[in-house]
Amino acid sequence: MLFNSWQYALFFPVVFGLYWGLSQKFRVPLLLIASYWFYMSWNVKYVFLILFTTCISYLAALFIERSRHKRLILTSALIACLGVLFIFKYFNFAAGILADFAAMFSLSLHPTTLNLLLPVGISFYTFQTLGYVIDVYRGKTRAERNFWVYAAFISYFPQLVAGPIERTNNLLPQIKAHHEFDYSQAVYGIKLMVWGFFKKLCIADVLAVYADKVFEDVYKFSSFSLFLAVLFFTMQVYCDFSGYSDIARGCSKMLGIELMENFRSPYLSASIREFWSRWHISLSTWFRDYVYIPLGGNRCGKIRHNVNLMITFIVSGLWHGANWTFVIWGAVHGLAQVIENAVLPRKSGGVLRIMGTFVFVMLAWVFFRAQNLTEAVYVFGHMFGGTAGDKLGMNRTAKIAALIPLLILFVNECISLRTDAIEFLSRKGFAVRWAAYFALGLMVIFFSPKDIAAEFVYFQF
Repeated sequence: MLFNSWQYALFFPVVFGLYWGLSQKFRVPLLLIASYWFYMSWNVKYVFLILFTTCISYLAALFIERSRHKRLILTSALIACLGVLFIFKYFNFAAGILADFAAMFSLSLHPTTLNLLLPVGISFYTFQTLGYVIDVYRGKTRAERNFWVYAAFISYFPQLVAGPIERTNNLLPQIKAHHEFDYSQAVYGIKLMVWGFFKKLCIADVLAVYADKVFEDVYKFSSFSLFLAVLFFTMQVYCDFSGYSDIARGCSKMLGIELMENFRSPYLSASIREFWSRWHISLSTWFRDYVYIPLGGNRCGKIRHNVNLMITFIVSGLWHGANWTFVIWGAVHGLAQVIENAVLPRKSGGVLRIMGTFVFVMLAWVFFRAQNLTEAVYVFGHMFGGTAGDKLGMNRTAKIAALIPLLILFVNECISLRTDAIEFLSRKGFAVRWAAYFALGLMVIFFSPKDIAAEFVYFQF
């Protein structure tokens, strides 16, 4: 059930009405039922995986608090939860690596591969359960006794399949808390949802048509067409993913529950270090707290610090997908930070540094989008090879449909650097506010693709 589908347009108003119409004691069961219904809309079998992971992490946290063998229980829970993720996401990749390694020694190995469909959102809810168990182990939070409350926390539908990856101390208490309906909060949530739909429908889905056309067969294109495809994907992946996060936060806000901010104008960053403090914040802080800092972080020698950075970013790349392209994508971001730490001052700023950071991030997306390393090498080798014209088939109307929303996005990103853009607009006069709302509404209606609703990019992770 996609956010941008008619099914969700029917589903959420029903959940919203029931949630505020029921007494507090029925709200957790409602959220749990709604969340599992939402998740089963993709594939009923998926529910057994999330239920297994939920049960394992729930029991492990309880046993950790009561047992002297805390580390053993934690390790067992990590193996069980990550084991499910490994089987569905990484088994075939690991088998291929093993076969390639054997071939280096002239050994013929025919590994078993699994024909399994990757469950939507499995990486997101797995990391949320791992964060919970580790927090209990560290004594940062108490184990939740009520299984139904905990299950609702793990499966909470607005952020279930593509984040933000919530922390226990933020979301779990809110699931249990008594909420009074707040009109201003609900209105803000609607505005945030509209902005998310604008980014998804008017920018991401429009640019995806042309980016996908090229990346479906990069060898048919060269020079400027490749450059445009990379630029379009750069904007597509941001507007698609941040659009999802905005819709998720808006829906949750309408239910009185605050989810963490996941993006803060990342393409206006003046360094790769700053970019990762603004991009997919819930994931970058997860890796910081549960991988980078336990490895030693920056509380060690310079060489060890750089190794910790590289390990963290390589693992982050692998989290995105079982492909060497994702590993290299993570590695180049890690290497960029190692170089920055050596040669750049920490104080950020300057238009040239912002432009340089954007260009680096854009080029790195080639590894993220390409199907394999051969395609990525071809794109790098040909995107700057001449000045051949645009072969994407963009007519004048298509160019306007792409350019105007991008200009609106740029203005919003600049405002967001200093203040909340929604609050900024809300403080304007009646005529200005409603002219902006009306314009956004018209663009969503007329500029967005009219065919089948497109999935969000990060569903595949």
